[in-house]
Amino acid sequence: MTDTQKEPTPTPVGRRTVLLAGGATAAALAVGAAAQDTPTTTTPSTEPVAAAAVCTLTKQMTEGPYYLDGQYVRSDISEDKTGIPLNLTLTVVDDDTCVPLKNALVEIWHSDALGEYSGFVGNNGHDEPDNGTFLRGGVLTDSSGVAKITSVYPGWYRGRCVHIHIKVHTDVTLTPDGSFTGGEELHTGQLFFSETITTRVAALAQYAVNTVPRTTLAQDSIYDEGGAASGLLTLTPLGSTTSAGYAGTLTLGVEQG
Repeated sequence: MTDTQKEPTPTPVGRRTVLLAGGATAAALAVGAAAQDTPTTTTPSTEPVAAAAVCTLTKQMTEGPYYLDGQYVRSDISEDKTGIPLNLTLTVVDDDTCVPLKNALVEIWHSDALGEYSGFVGNNGHDEPDNGTFLRGGVLTDSSGVAKITSVYPGWYRGRCVHIHIKVHTDVTLTPDGSFTGGEELHTGQLFFSETITTRVAALAQYAVNTVPRTTLAQDSIYDEGGAASGLLTLTPLGSTTSAGYAGTLTLGVEQG
């Protein structure tokens, strides 16, 4: 069963409309990604991310019905959306060699606290402004294969657990309007969250207003209990309270060629 079968049929918003509106590896590799959270200028750019580990191809998963092309290349996709902070550090490596992929575009998109996607607001039963760009965008990986993106912890919508959609592209061309074009799409997948942490987040006022029944990881039709190899993030608190937010890390093993 696909993501599309589980979700309401969206009304698509074209690339031009969007631009006008707003202008999983093995657990050892996840640890390797966390170690890269604060890279230094002395770190060799050509060294494998986890030389001692066996690289695992991160499982590909459905794109789902809410993708919009032509999104912005930017490190902060949160705009003014309500929610607790989520700081992602995603490391992209070749699944055969563990060598990091530099200048790969890591693109993500996800729902807000109400479970609504930009460009498709209303599909989860809530009425709010829709500029077609919130919680969408991507960045190029650095010489260590690391992409850092700032967002907010996602909400949920009917039939799916809390998740983030992700694509990895290579050889893209950056455009004057702040977007990108061309290139090769190497990976399409999803990122998932600890059920224990999501339960705490769901109790916060910003998220509790979403009264749509929440699907858990175990109930989800897409997540297969595969851990990091299936996109399960390693989450670290940013402070002493849940409302302080989380840092999420993962190493993505992708197939080249």
